[in-house]
This record gives sequence, structure tokens and C-alpha cells, in this order.
Amino acid sequence: MEKVSVFLGGTCADSTWREELLGKLDQERVDAFNPVVPDWTPECQAVEDYHRETDDICLYVITPEGEGFYSFVEVTDDSNKRPERTVLCILTEANGKKFEGHTLKCALKTAKLVAKNGVFVAENLDQVAAYINGYSKEQPKKLVKIDNNNK
Repeated sequence: MEKVSVFLGGTCADSTWREELLGKLDQERVDAFNPVVPDWTPECQAVEDYHRETDDICLYVITPEGEGFYSFVEVTDDSNKRPERTVLCILTEANGKKFEGHTLKCALKTAKLVAKNGVFVAENLDQVAAYINGYSKEQPKKLVKIDNNNK
């Protein structure tokens, strides 16, 4: 069985979502690339760019722990260039932090926008893991409705 390659993009900082997700993935089927390294170099950027371009799935998990907006830019870019390989999960709460107000509204609007482009949008890491563990290139997309009163 050929492994599914997954680029683990999204919030870095001190976020723990990658470790949590890796514990839910079928290690025999999934080869996940974690771009987080202790010392970032131009070589690290080249490796990350390679995985983003070539992996079967480009996953972006965005949490309120992030300090910037680049992950929103990346997922939007990928939703236009490779929607069939892009997955987005926005965790509105993580490690005691929350998306609130305008930031929450922007995060949810981004999810709706990329979903319209054909991206699989998950609401939690269990949905992400189920999608990745069952992934095949022939699998039809099942879009998850982002339902929140603060849209």
C-alpha cells in the first residue's frame, strides 16, 4: 500500500495540534511532513516549499495561538492552485486561547471562501484524521459546513 504524504502547515508558535494529530493518524498509511524545526534556515524553507508543492495533501490547521496571518494566505493560495489536495481546519479554541470578534469572523469567512473553491474543510482534528486516514485520490470531497453564529 502506497503511503499518503501530508504537509502539516498552519499555526506554529507553541501549538500542540501537530502532536495531537500525529497520534490520530495511521502511521502505516500516512507519511506526515512537519515543517517545524528549532533553527529555521533557507534550506528548511526549500524543503517546506517542496512538500507544499508535491505532497498528496496540504493540510492547514489554524489556531488562535498564531502570531501572524501567513497560514491564511497559504491556504487561500492553495485553494486556488490545488483545491483537490488542500485541507483546512480552523480550531477556534486551543490551549486557552480563542478566536473572537473580528478575528473569528475572518477565520470563518476564510473557511467558507476556500470551501467554495473545493477545499475539504474540517471543524476538528478528529475529522482531519478520519479524512487523511481514509484518503484516496479517487475519494469524493465531502465539505463540512462551518456553522457558527458569529459569521
